[in-house]
Amino acid sequence: MDTTHCAVDGWVDTVPVPGPRDTVSFDLVVRPADIGALDDDAPDTIVTCISGDPRITLELLNGIQPGDLLRATGTLVQPPTPGEPARLTVDALEVLDTALVPVLREMVLDRYGDYVVIFDADRDQVPVFTAYGAWVGLADNPDAIAHLIDVQERVNGGDA
Repeated sequence: MDTTHCAVDGWVDTVPVPGPRDTVSFDLVVRPADIGALDDDAPDTIVTCISGDPRITLELLNGIQPGDLLRATGTLVQPPTPGEPARLTVDALEVLDTALVPVLREMVLDRYGDYVVIFDADRDQVPVFTAYGAWVGLADNPDAIAHLIDVQERVNGGDA
């Protein structure tokens, strides 16, 4: 097997999971720096990561969520069979950027100024109300909340 010590930047694909002997594993979605040169349908590269370092394990299990951008440094092992994911044994971890919306595991109320939204892990759509309880509308997904609030603000002239 071919091994290399390297740093890999990528987005966390799934919630990190505990493994045997106090380890934790997670997948990083890695895109090349020259992504514009690739076909639109080119697949992303998935790097399977594992760490047994107690500090890294604690951070991964308590502070990392899907969508976070990480730099994982360690020993990369190329798979013996083409098509299988490479495996990175992580000995250093740096959070480069966090996901915009936290992973939803249950129903959560959140406030956006004069507006209240309800996140439900079982639904993509997000109900939006004014802080006084008046119905504003249903955002198609969390990324559409700002647009829905902006439309409401323009309709009401800035009054919630």
